[in-house]
Amino acid sequence: MMIYFFTVFIPACFILSFYVSQVFKTLQASKIWYYLFWVVAIIIPLNLILQWTFRAKSIWNPILVYSVAALVIWLFMLITATLVLFLEDIQRICIRLFRKKPNPNAKTSLPSRRKFIGWMALGLAMVPFASMIYAITKGRYNYKVWKYTLYYDDLPEAFEGYTLTQISDVHCGSFDNREKIQYGIDLINQQKSDVILFTGDLVNNIASEILPWKDIFGQLRARDGVFSTLGNHDYGDYSNWTSPQEKAQNFEDFKRLQKEMGWDLLLNEHRYLEKDGQRIALVGVENWGYGHYSKHGDLEKALEGVDDNDFKILMSHDPTHWEYVVLPQNKNIHLTLSGHTHGMQLGIEIEGFIKWSPGTWQYKYWAGMYEEQGKRLNVNRGFGYLAFPGRLGVWPEITVIELRKTPTA
Repeated sequence: MMIYFFTVFIPACFILSFYVSQVFKTLQASKIWYYLFWVVAIIIPLNLILQWTFRAKSIWNPILVYSVAALVIWLFMLITATLVLFLEDIQRICIRLFRKKPNPNAKTSLPSRRKFIGWMALGLAMVPFASMIYAITKGRYNYKVWKYTLYYDDLPEAFEGYTLTQISDVHCGSFDNREKIQYGIDLINQQKSDVILFTGDLVNNIASEILPWKDIFGQLRARDGVFSTLGNHDYGDYSNWTSPQEKAQNFEDFKRLQKEMGWDLLLNEHRYLEKDGQRIALVGVENWGYGHYSKHGDLEKALEGVDDNDFKILMSHDPTHWEYVVLPQNKNIHLTLSGHTHGMQLGIEIEGFIKWSPGTWQYKYWAGMYEEQGKRLNVNRGFGYLAFPGRLGVWPEITVIELRKTPTA
């Protein structure tokens, strides 16, 4: 995530700031406003660089989180203003290129027009500002329940109508509002599902981030229990450790805290959900990520002892595991549950009309339910948030899935 800020976003901010700053000359504004603009344009990215450079082991402290938020808001404001000004510049260039004779009125009309466009650019820049403020103050806790009913020919009859709730990507190290988190946990319990499944990234970096929220997450209840698996953030790979032993102890603490919350952590292993003498295999792998993400997941190990004819639900944090392993190897896995992408915490989703997020640039499967080759994948949009402390358009998700047998003719 942060590599994009330092290699793409921060350089883009300086380039766009230079372009947008020209509007103050067009508006003939006082030099104070011009200098103030550049003070903001320099301080925001510089502050993020300093906060990241001198961060503590936990990395995502509140000051750093809001430093990221400031850069994101500033960048969106610059992009909006740039689009307006750029379109005006293109129009002026075209007029000059294709105008046959000088327009005697151009000298008098052009300055007033450019001033209007300048004011419009600055005014429209307030739209993303207001949107991002909403994303931070309201959107990050705007929990949505997504419900699916899935039909299978080979679902064991005893599991007709069986319900499961999936949550993912809690990132409790980012939380700062106990009342809102309590509301989210209560909403999960209100679904009264038979089982609750958590698909990784409980913390941002270190096990101790769980402690302030342990009592709340320990309230999760389901008849068949709460099961979990690991995400890429759960290993402590993004923290600075004084020794391998310290990192190993952090991981042991992480596993212990989940057990104390009553969660059953699956580490490349499986459990059976049993009902009336029939069963479903619940398979949990450690994180398996594509590219630079860690690959601890071992699906073959997790499936050892599972009959090929068993109905299987796989918990695997990163949806690329489904894309590059489950599908190509034709694994007989009926339903895979993933998370990881957060839907980039930003997008436009109107059911049945449009579904878009910057996540589409990086992930083929980035949010919601997918089906290919008779297998299904659900990519949960995440319960929490990371880096940017907000969500807009892609809201925090609680997924409820009901399993049904395909009706016979």
